[in-house]
Amino acid sequence: MSEILSSATLRRLVDQWITEGRHVAGPRLVNDRLLYGWLESAGQLTLDGETRPRNSIKDFLFPRHEKLYGYKLGRKRVELTEVAPLVDEQIVIAARPCDAALGPILDRVFNWDYSDATYNRRRELTTIVTLACQSFDAQCFCTSVGSGPDDPRGSDVMLHALDEGILEIRCLTEKGRRLFAGQTEPSALKAQVGAGPEIRFDLGKVGEFLEGGFEDAQWPEMARRCLGCGVCAYTCPTCHCFDIVDEGAGGQGVRARNWDACQFGMFTLHAAGHNPRSQQAQRQRQRIYHKFRIYPQKFGTLLCTGCGNCTRNCPVGLGVQPVLSAISRKMQSNDEL
Repeated sequence: MSEILSSATLRRLVDQWITEGRHVAGPRLVNDRLLYGWLESAGQLTLDGETRPRNSIKDFLFPRHEKLYGYKLGRKRVELTEVAPLVDEQIVIAARPCDAALGPILDRVFNWDYSDATYNRRRELTTIVTLACQSFDAQCFCTSVGSGPDDPRGSDVMLHALDEGILEIRCLTEKGRRLFAGQTEPSALKAQVGAGPEIRFDLGKVGEFLEGGFEDAQWPEMARRCLGCGVCAYTCPTCHCFDIVDEGAGGQGVRARNWDACQFGMFTLHAAGHNPRSQQAQRQRQRIYHKFRIYPQKFGTLLCTGCGNCTRNCPVGLGVQPVLSAISRKMQSNDEL
């Protein structure tokens, strides 16, 4: 037996959660674009499952701007003010599995040599409800990186769309079970999960290339059209680079953590003026190596979930998938020689 609930019941629950003071985020239309954003009512929630949001739920676990503490300069001392501790629960509803998979990946980063209390607290207060994918676009490549349309990583609850506005609900964690306790009913209906998007590249061939391809002459050609805008990193679920800066004027302000990106020209610029990655091709190479060699060697998993956001949002159609496909083709051509 499975457990089901109707989409109407789900929307009623969303309105109830909002009324109770919980922050609820999900796919919604913003200026005719589908984005993950905060919901003011269940009427804003898009549940059709056909279109991918253009951003990532990373925004709710690792905000792009986060105050660490405030400061005020006195005549002889600096007065520091603590940021109020996080107390509000938040629920992310109808996230894609490739977005939710960021959780276990970022957990390793923020608890590696230092346990980030703010990140961990926000993670503790967040319940993630995913909607298994039933359709894909040309940029989706979850199956190419060992994932799939119903990957449970990072999900507290997974929803599967059935016919006529009915959802099968699979509670995967205690947080998920608490959230939907008493709201479901048993059923003989059970969702069938599709195969997912076709394999876009040979991950094994990519690994072979990266093992000795750091100085390969093809990197400049593969990255030639990159603009260095950083949209790939900002919409990626797993990119996590940040900078810490003081923001303020008139003797007071805040110290804040802001997103950064290895695709920006100033990311590795030294105070002396030297830049070890002065060319955009070097920065693209770093992005690929970090995701598919450096992070896996350190943590045992890829720094990529195959969401396709990097290509979907890139103004010149670059991103991870085209680069890895080019690498895969190059290695297969070498094998045929």
